[in-house]
This record gives sequence, C-alpha cells and structure tokens, in this order.
Amino acid sequence: MAGRRVGGDTAFDYSPVLRKARDEGLRWDTKRLESFLADPAEMFPGLWMSMRGIEDAAERQALVRFLADPASR
Repeated sequence: MAGRRVGGDTAFDYSPVLRKARDEGLRWDTKRLESFLADPAEMFPGLWMSMRGIEDAAERQALVRFLADPASR
C-alpha cells in the first residue's frame, strides 16, 4: 500500500473525506498508515467505515510493515 493514493481504487465507493484526500494527492506511507490504523476517524473525520483502530502499538506496527513491504506477501 505504501506509495498508493488514498482512495485510489476506482471500483470502490469511498466516503467524501477519502475522495477529498485522493483529490488532494495524498498517498499512503508508513507514518500515514500508522496514524490511520491507530484512529481512522481522527485522521479522516466523516469516514463512513466504523473502526476503532488498533490499540496495540506492536500489532499496529507489524501490520504497517506488512502493508508497506510488497516482498512480505
């Protein structure tokens, strides 16, 4: 996911806040992924999806590493 545009899948109906992020050219990087996974609604107020976030920092960082590294798949 690292390097991809936020809200970049043309086949998906994103919430307006993610479409705005896409239109502004935001891209996923490790810092943005970590912040999003910690508290999605804080990062993107008005987000349609309901997810509390991943509280455990080690678990969140492991997921970020997985998402950021294409060789991990």
